[in-house]
Amino acid sequence: MELAVLKIDGTESGKRVTLNEAIFGIEPNDHAIYLDVKQYLANQRQGTHKTKDRSEVAYSTKKIVRQKGSGGARHGSIKSNIFVGGGRAFGPKPRDYGFKLNKKLKQLARFSALSYKAKGEAITMVEPFVMEAPKTKEFISILNNIKSNDRKVLFVLPENSNNIYLSSRNLENVKVTTINEINTYDIVNATKLVLVDGVQDAIRVR
Repeated sequence: MELAVLKIDGTESGKRVTLNEAIFGIEPNDHAIYLDVKQYLANQRQGTHKTKDRSEVAYSTKKIVRQKGSGGARHGSIKSNIFVGGGRAFGPKPRDYGFKLNKKLKQLARFSALSYKAKGEAITMVEPFVMEAPKTKEFISILNNIKSNDRKVLFVLPENSNNIYLSSRNLENVKVTTINEINTYDIVNATKLVLVDGVQDAIRVR
């Protein structure tokens, strides 16, 4: 698949790049994408939820009513979960929601997501550029020029650029990342993928 490389003013630079078919042209594996996205979202969970069980609530351990003769049910402790303020039965405990996935599966998921974007013609290539200072208005102008301002955009840089990141930070539908930090969730979540020329060569089949 060939793409024209655009300048930041929206015009064509005259250069065309060919996307690697082993990365942008494979048969997508939906289950691999599902597993990788599931792992990413699981890793975002803090897992610090906690409730007190009957051993932790601050109440007396005295038997609250005699065993027989009261006419009611037998009760041994006010800490029981059937009483208001009692300990919770089977409540959540702090835990790690993360789970392991093989590197090859994660790579397959990432390549599958990129292939979906290529098939949907949702990839735009722009030539490398530098922002001298953080300017959100200037960054919005670039997005307008390349016709990507009306959708959710993932902007992929070959290396970290603090000025470009700061320029996009206040934009709700734009995420700027580097090629080393790109992941399947961000690719799937975006409706438009903007790659700075050179990024496509940094994605390797390992």
